[in-house]
Amino acid sequence: MTGNEIRAKFLEYFELHDHRIVHSSPLLPADDPTLLFTNAGMNQFKDVFLGNEKRDYKRAASSQKCIRAGGKHNDLDEVGKTARHHTFFEMLGNFSFGDYFKKEAITYAWDFLVNELKLDEARLWFSVFEGDAEVGPDDEARELWIAAGAKPERVLGFGRKDNFWQMGDTGPCGPCSEIHYYMGEDPHDPEKNHAKWVNGEGDTTMEIWNLVFMQYNRTQNDDGTFTLTPLPAPSVDTGMGLERITAVMQNVKSNYDTDLIRPLVEFAASLGR
Repeated sequence: MTGNEIRAKFLEYFELHDHRIVHSSPLLPADDPTLLFTNAGMNQFKDVFLGNEKRDYKRAASSQKCIRAGGKHNDLDEVGKTARHHTFFEMLGNFSFGDYFKKEAITYAWDFLVNELKLDEARLWFSVFEGDAEVGPDDEARELWIAAGAKPERVLGFGRKDNFWQMGDTGPCGPCSEIHYYMGEDPHDPEKNHAKWVNGEGDTTMEIWNLVFMQYNRTQNDDGTFTLTPLPAPSVDTGMGLERITAVMQNVKSNYDTDLIRPLVEFAASLGR
């Protein structure tokens, strides 16, 4: 399956589930001084999540062009060191604006990966927010993954760094649940396809999709501290790297070896010949 086919399949799947397909927004965010570049699919929906803007749809899906070269989500230090990070990439995403929440988001993700893309369940891992002093553990997401079909031992808890998402220092935020995929040659080797490699070193077990459960708005107080307040309606913001899921589907070890990027590398190399 080509990268273009995967993108189309994702959008078609969510369109069949009553999502409005929305075009990618510009890389330079409009009227948002908190962002240098568009860094996620949810950027163009920020005011919708905050309840400041109304649209004629409550579900959306997109393939958003993103740059992560500054600000809170900055991948510059990782580019060239891993097989999965880029400054520019496409983010597949489905969104709910006060319509569905955790149950549907998790059910859609499991169905798309396991039933539509036919990914091997034995290679999938799932992470949820384990809670901290500010926000409690996301036990609901853990139970929903198990209800969807995940084995309990494959649903892992992590802290704020990995499983609490926010667009910037302020703005919509909430606990998130990541999906990871073991890309190695030995899925039945418990030492290689192991929980310790989830959010661990190397590229063999790779995050492919992040489901963010938008529940709060983070604002900065005059004294420099921050406050979390509940959003008007809990919402869903997901992001799956097109290049990453394409690497999985094409059974290559690096995003750079997919048909999305390899032709660009070969063309650049040809210029020096």
